[in-house]
Amino acid sequence: MPVDSRVFRSWLYVACWMVLIFTLSTTLGSAAHTSRVIEPLVRWFDPNANLELAHFLVRKTAHLTEYAILATLIFRALRLTAPTCFVRSRNRRWAPAMALAIALGLSAAYATTDEFHQSFIPGREACLRDVLIDSSGALGGLVGLAAVTLVLRRREKSAPV
Repeated sequence: MPVDSRVFRSWLYVACWMVLIFTLSTTLGSAAHTSRVIEPLVRWFDPNANLELAHFLVRKTAHLTEYAILATLIFRALRLTAPTCFVRSRNRRWAPAMALAIALGLSAAYATTDEFHQSFIPGREACLRDVLIDSSGALGGLVGLAAVTLVLRRREKSAPV
């Protein structure tokens, strides 16, 4: 049975995003490397800014964003892979909720393995706080996706025919 190219591409996007996260978890994404970019940019916007705080906020916002993207990519891949496998009996309303829960779980699991990976990288450390931030980013991305989907569906239903 041939694999649908949309399904293959959706999981390829997930894998590529995971590789990007993994790469940024090496010394390439360390505070020493990112400060070379962040600090001059912050100084350009505000010469009197607290550089430590700005660097911290930018890095943690990046954590939130990268995992929000990962969770939405996983959700899309799940929905394309088996749109009916998440259905409980005849109630199709469970399908998106199950896919959302699985996407959140997989994103949180990847965040955990990513922090474990960082424990082996010189100059990096594993941090439970980062797992929680990453998981919060995944949750935020999925909540945002659900909200946008609901708004679009309501507009679609109320549009004149």
